[in-house]
Amino acid sequence: MLEKKLITARFDKINPLSIDDYVEHGGYEALSFALGMERVDIIEEVKKSQLRGRGGAAFPTHIKMMGVAKEEDEPRYVVCNADEGEPGNFKDRYLMENDPHQLIEGMIITAYAVRANKGFIYIRGEYDKPHSVLQWAIDEARKKGYLGKNILDSGFNFDIEIRSGAGSYVCGEEFALIESLEGKPGRTRVKPPFPTQEGLFQKPTMLSNVETFANLPHIVDMGGEKFAEIGTESSKGTKIISLSGNVKKPGIYEIPFGVPIRDVIEQLGEGTPADRKVKMVQLGGASGPIIPEYMTDLTIDFDRFENFDSKTGAGAVIVMDDRFDVFDILLRISEFFEHESCGKCTPCREGNLQLLKLVEKFVDRQSSEKDLANIESLARVMHQTSLCGLGQSAPTALLSTLQYFRNDFVDRIEHPESQ
Repeated sequence: MLEKKLITARFDKINPLSIDDYVEHGGYEALSFALGMERVDIIEEVKKSQLRGRGGAAFPTHIKMMGVAKEEDEPRYVVCNADEGEPGNFKDRYLMENDPHQLIEGMIITAYAVRANKGFIYIRGEYDKPHSVLQWAIDEARKKGYLGKNILDSGFNFDIEIRSGAGSYVCGEEFALIESLEGKPGRTRVKPPFPTQEGLFQKPTMLSNVETFANLPHIVDMGGEKFAEIGTESSKGTKIISLSGNVKKPGIYEIPFGVPIRDVIEQLGEGTPADRKVKMVQLGGASGPIIPEYMTDLTIDFDRFENFDSKTGAGAVIVMDDRFDVFDILLRISEFFEHESCGKCTPCREGNLQLLKLVEKFVDRQSSEKDLANIESLARVMHQTSLCGLGQSAPTALLSTLQYFRNDFVDRIEHPESQ
């Protein structure tokens, strides 16, 4: 069995609108235990677990927690990034809809560890159902004494507020999200300082995504060393995969790190419809690399992905069979990023527009060798010089296809120029 259900274990076993169901299945036990621990010991358990962020960047969680905890400035904030705008990703939505108290409990434990008294969940504007389920859960947690003042008679105060985004993809970037929370246009800031030093309202802020926070109760419950026994040497615990595209059984699957992409597609997704040949797979979402079928033996692991200049991302696996043209995919991705760029920095604002024009030339078969050179050069400049993750990752699909599907580009050049 490839799946290992940890943070999805309660799915279909509890009513997400019932806090009593959650408690009956072990909910808030980790919080009760954590409130009796020294704050530094909680961070130490997270360090032992080797938990890394599940939102895409894979930054060690304990370093963020330690960074906020050591700051003397007050107040401190805990912010959950639930702005799941990456095309191909939908796992945070299912976590919020099916086990909302797990997220809340993880945020409270984190807040206690870093001495924060206020939390925000910044949720994607289109997520009406997760928003309402979370709000119900927050209200129930407050009534039962798990949120608000003097939580479980511990003397610790912490409350959570939900804020809804307005449909901006760039607000998934940490500083653009913070700017939006402050009521400003969703555009990134120049870094450093980082959010752990000057985040929300220029105060120390612990910012992580839904799946990351959902792991905290389990780390406290089983201990960091036990958690670290799951997965691989560099990637501990489980990862929720959003599997979509040309597969018979799309959906979300929780697996331990180290499972090959091919097994996710063929065993969990049950292969392609009509058993067609897989042509390419996009990893992580629109901002992730596109790889050929022969590379699907690659295991899902932070270090393995970084070997070809990528990340595991938020966990999307988008399968495309042999009916699809690589340029149809690249055109849609280029149109998406040209539309979603906030326009603050020149490499992203102008670069995405020019990349789109170049891709359109390849789609229309009016490209030249110079266009091929320009598209590669521009993509690399954007990757290295854009101010935030949107501009840096927008050319990832292009750069990967230039590496693995270069013949497709060469075949579209009608009039090669002399060297």
